[in-house]
Amino acid sequence: MFTFSFHKSGCSRGKRVGNMATYLREHRHTAPKLCASLFVFLLFVVVPITALSVGEARLVRSNTAAKEVEDHTKYYNYVQMTRLLKFMALKYSHIANLSSIGQSVQGRELWVMRITKDPNADVPGKPKCKYVGNMHGDETISRQVLVYLVEYLLTRYGEDPRITELVTSTDIYVMPSMNPDGFERSREGDCSGDAGGRSNARNVDLNRSFPDQFDQINVQQEDIPEVTAVIKWILEKKFVLSGNLHGGTVVASYPFDDSASHVMQGYYSRSVDDNLFKHLALTYAKNHPVMRTGEPKCPDTPDETFEDGIVNGAKWYDVPGGMQDYNYLNGNCLEITMELSCCKFPPASELKKEWDYNRESLIAYLEQVHIGVRGYVKEATNGTALPDVRIMVAGINHNLTTAQFGDYYRLLLPGTYNVSAIATGYMSMTVVGVQVVEGKATELNFTLAPLGNEPTGGITVPFTPTTTGPTTTSDPDSTSIETSSTTSEMVTSGANESSTPQEARPPAQPEHQPIQPQDFRHHHYNDMELFLRRYSNGFRSIAHLYSIGKSAEDRELYVMVISDNPTVHEPGEPEFKYIANMHGNEVVGRELLLNLIEYLCHNYGSDPEVTQLVNTTRIHIMPSMNPDGYEIAREGDVRGYTGRNNSNNFDLNRNFPDQFTTITEPRQPETIAVMNWLKSNPFVLSANLHGGSLVVNYPYDDDKQGRTEYSKCPDDKVFKQVARAYSQENALMHKGHPCEDLYRSEFFEDGITNGANWYNVPGGMQDWNYLNTNCFEVTIELGCVKYPKAQHLPLYWDQNHRALLQYIHQVHRGVKGMVIDIKDGTGIPNATITVEEIDHQITTHLAGDYWRLLVPGTYHLTASAQGYNSVKIYATVPEEGVELVDFRLTRMRSDPNGQAPMDPRATQDPAEEVFQSFIKDLSLGQGLEQLVQSTVTESSFRYRRYKELSEFLRGLTFNFPKITSLHSLGQSVEYRTIWALEISNKPDEPETAEPKIRLVGGIHGNAPVGTELLLEFAAFLCINYGKNPTITRLINETRIVILPSINPDGRELAREKQCTSTVGMTNTHGKDLDTDFFGNASQRVVEAQPETRAVMDLILERGFTLSVALDGGSLLATYPYDKPVQPVENEETLKYLANVYARNHPKMHLGDTGCSSNDQMGNIPDGVLRAAERQSHMGSMKDFSVDFGHCPEITVYTGCCLFPPAVQLATLWAENRKALLSMLVEVHKGVRGVVKDKSGKPIVGAMIVLNGGVRVFTAEGGYFHALLAPGNHNIEAVADGYQQQRQEVVVSSYEAASSIIIEFDMDNRIFGLPREFVVATAAASMTALVVTACIIWCVCSAKSNQQKDGFHRLRQHRDDYEDEIRLTSMGSKKSLLSNEFQDESESDEDALYANKL
Repeated sequence: MFTFSFHKSGCSRGKRVGNMATYLREHRHTAPKLCASLFVFLLFVVVPITALSVGEARLVRSNTAAKEVEDHTKYYNYVQMTRLLKFMALKYSHIANLSSIGQSVQGRELWVMRITKDPNADVPGKPKCKYVGNMHGDETISRQVLVYLVEYLLTRYGEDPRITELVTSTDIYVMPSMNPDGFERSREGDCSGDAGGRSNARNVDLNRSFPDQFDQINVQQEDIPEVTAVIKWILEKKFVLSGNLHGGTVVASYPFDDSASHVMQGYYSRSVDDNLFKHLALTYAKNHPVMRTGEPKCPDTPDETFEDGIVNGAKWYDVPGGMQDYNYLNGNCLEITMELSCCKFPPASELKKEWDYNRESLIAYLEQVHIGVRGYVKEATNGTALPDVRIMVAGINHNLTTAQFGDYYRLLLPGTYNVSAIATGYMSMTVVGVQVVEGKATELNFTLAPLGNEPTGGITVPFTPTTTGPTTTSDPDSTSIETSSTTSEMVTSGANESSTPQEARPPAQPEHQPIQPQDFRHHHYNDMELFLRRYSNGFRSIAHLYSIGKSAEDRELYVMVISDNPTVHEPGEPEFKYIANMHGNEVVGRELLLNLIEYLCHNYGSDPEVTQLVNTTRIHIMPSMNPDGYEIAREGDVRGYTGRNNSNNFDLNRNFPDQFTTITEPRQPETIAVMNWLKSNPFVLSANLHGGSLVVNYPYDDDKQGRTEYSKCPDDKVFKQVARAYSQENALMHKGHPCEDLYRSEFFEDGITNGANWYNVPGGMQDWNYLNTNCFEVTIELGCVKYPKAQHLPLYWDQNHRALLQYIHQVHRGVKGMVIDIKDGTGIPNATITVEEIDHQITTHLAGDYWRLLVPGTYHLTASAQGYNSVKIYATVPEEGVELVDFRLTRMRSDPNGQAPMDPRATQDPAEEVFQSFIKDLSLGQGLEQLVQSTVTESSFRYRRYKELSEFLRGLTFNFPKITSLHSLGQSVEYRTIWALEISNKPDEPETAEPKIRLVGGIHGNAPVGTELLLEFAAFLCINYGKNPTITRLINETRIVILPSINPDGRELAREKQCTSTVGMTNTHGKDLDTDFFGNASQRVVEAQPETRAVMDLILERGFTLSVALDGGSLLATYPYDKPVQPVENEETLKYLANVYARNHPKMHLGDTGCSSNDQMGNIPDGVLRAAERQSHMGSMKDFSVDFGHCPEITVYTGCCLFPPAVQLATLWAENRKALLSMLVEVHKGVRGVVKDKSGKPIVGAMIVLNGGVRVFTAEGGYFHALLAPGNHNIEAVADGYQQQRQEVVVSSYEAASSIIIEFDMDNRIFGLPREFVVATAAASMTALVVTACIIWCVCSAKSNQQKDGFHRLRQHRDDYEDEIRLTSMGSKKSLLSNEFQDESESDEDALYANKL
């Protein structure tokens, strides 16, 4: 992973010495002899200068004249600075060495001055620190003050004790200018950087060009030679401490500089060394007279403040690709960024002041390199230094490595630490209780023994501080005293004092290993519960105990989670689980997992392996999935069945939904609890511990034919890899002949087997994990005896504890990363990660993070999400560890012309932008769950009959008059009122721009749970309005209409605790109201029931965006249609809405109704079903709502029992509250907008056609709102007299509907043809008619002397004839205008057209 330090908002994150020409001018009156002598000297001494080459550690041997005393009155350009640095390097060659680490784009050297005693050699015992300035070329104070710092250190060495000690004990590197090309383009007095010198000569910002841990930095290497040189320098030198000096404000900024979400401001991106970084930043800030105030008062940001003058980089603003994060993550080095002045390139007259401001801060910061712990790591047998040894501090997940002399320097704040040294091929060593005191570093040396036949757990020794005599610490070999003690000594040493620290050396016979479990016995339920509670309370920082549900006999299904942050999922950290005792009489796994909990807790912070696993993994351990079965099992059972099943006598490992076989047995509470648990956590890897053999069994467990044969899953190679990882650590298992006394013919190569190839197991848990979640699970058989004697338990631990740890390590294989929206940097949940040629997808979690297990190799990965363009990338999975692969997806958007528009948020109304963020927060992560937790209210649940229900509703309006309004929709057969309660911030005003949701209960009087839930929901909303900001905002932005009971007559007849009774289901006339909603008179046999008519009238008002009806008798959500029609228009959207409700219900989404009284016994995918598949019938309310109200409606069945006891209402409320709230959020999604003409006049009644089918209509103000499933959709807008408009929209699953505007042009077409064409054609036709008439008239006139009868009649009836001609002419005209014109009557349209002609 990579990260870097960046400059903030164009801000950067510079004792000057006089030049030679000035010196000569001031001495121009000296004697000519002196001048001649000087000339000869220059001729023979200066000319043959040793040329400075480009590269690290090439010494500058140039000579020049003596220098004037620095007056801090001018800036040095590149030539002047080079001349000055060469002069100082020559003059102070005993402590200074000038070299170049590379060149800029334009060929300027990147000069570095090394300042230390004996600067031409690397010696052990001196930590390296550096300052880098002028990274942004126009931020120039840093460049100057670093030149002044060089002069200050060189001139005061040997005179000032403080400076002498610092230079003697520290290896200091100063780079005044990392961007000399940019400096040359900059302009003095340019405070805001307008001159353009910030970037390098290729116009690349150097502080956005380092590898980043959260982002892919796309910069060509040839464009950033400066960055390439600095990276090489950082990696070679292993600096301990660094400062990156910038300008643009006055503050000290510390890592991290960006975050995975890339929120632009306000997001604190915390490193594991956060407190240390704050201390370092405070050290600089408190010694700076302006910075320490926290109020820089820069002209461009006068109100910007920083508490104590320091700030977390990302919290200030997000900077990917910066240098300070790269130093920390890749270079052993802690770096902060110092912003030194408000003006980037202030006048030279400010230089003296700026030097005075920064001098003490620069010195004090360098001195911090000597805090914490320091020492050497040597090889035990010959004493040679060991480089690249990892130094780990327990509880701080950031390691560093030793340098070439085996030396290390770990900066730490005062405190007590456990420090480990780990090297490949050597036994690790941990020293516990290391005391770090304020001031100088504690010295701690390690001596590591090569690995032989010793235990692999490493050595742990106590830390014992002692007082020692003076000695030097410059040579690690001379400071060690060989002892046989395992005690490590602490020495506090300064630069001029010396000490003889004792080393942490391994004893000849190691006495200290990781602490092994001591509690080997069989734990019955109560004993196990106490054990778990003891460790949860005793190790609160890493252990958290919770229950995922209860067994059939109400025993808790406990899970212990162990991690450095055990209560929450940390994005990027994989979730792992172990489950044991699924079969109650297979007990070894149960005891091993209790032992594992003990082992992890006791060894965290002292054992490096345990510490690393706990810090980087969230480990969930369920010791017993079948506590009921365990209680009846018997010790000594070898291959029996007593206790195998749960207390309902069902085998839990045959009880999960299966891909090949329909599981008819009712889903057990233990199974449901585990399924719910797995759906709620992003598990990556799992193992199910069993007994009865000795083998690791991997998917698939069965096949279509039910035969015993290899059933290969798409990830067969991955499963073999993780299975072998376990079996190879268990020697007996790996042999492959597990139970020769019991099963002589049984053989498993390498101790692993494909499940179905062993024997067929339909309904198993491991296959369900793989097919329904992101989790890869294997089944591990731990021994031939199912319930061994307690005295044998230590042997099982010895055989398996290494394998248990090694298997957890496997979760850190493959690829991991984030899928991020490229526009706002937020993670995209439910994005799909596809691996080419592997037919198995995984999805991202709520924060957009994912883990994909893969064997080593190169893969073609694709990330896709609804509403986004897919991204493909090649990734190579290493032999060990994980490859980081992040995806940044672009939204798919297009305007009516098919062009990709700007992100609408760029011009979005600020209030709308805030609301978008509000909906997104509720839709992602724990937003809704946090809302539920923050709005817990006291409730008294009971069933209310009609009278009490009416009083309750009136009470709401009396107590909350500003947000409630109660209306009567009509009356029932027995004249009970059908109530509708509206909750809104303006309940009596029609706010057509707000979405309107309808919540309906009690359509069946014998299922009153929905009624009570809606009454409680109404009270919940009202009570929290004005108190909870989220509830307040939802009510202010939504019109909520609640119909608690639309069948009050039936409710009066129904009776409590009648789960299947039909009494009260119908109204007084015996009519099932859910079969009485007909919109067409032709479909209706009798008049609608009064209850139905009241609700139909409400639905036909059309203003609703979404409707949810609550019913009972099952546990699922259904969507239209109830009538048997195929296909269902807009089914994707209807099904999606039902899924939203089910997904937010703790049980419903599992798809198991658990209802023995109906036919829905099997698994229902996601708990969602098309209504007709449950029970097909005509005249349903939801069908009517969709067809005639143009409003999608889903029906939610809240539980199997129609009329459960009142004591269950509290549980039902808890189960449905989050789901009901999710509907208030969902109603704000989809697409919304306004339709108007070119003049801006809203068009009411315009028809919006969605995807060519579903229709909605605009309301007052031209507003419309339609819910749509996530993805791309086509919208057509149609209105009389206007041209049809088309538009494509993208709908997100977690964003509020963006408002679109549809503008209509007048429809100038006639009969579907352009008006101009029609007019021209009509004119031509009229001309032809006139000409024809004239010809006829002329012909008739020429024959006027003829006296035929026909013409006599023509003359006699001339007026009638002319009328006939006119009618014929008009008929012809109409025929030309319309090919099908036959009606002789003239329409209004024809008359209007004739008038226009």
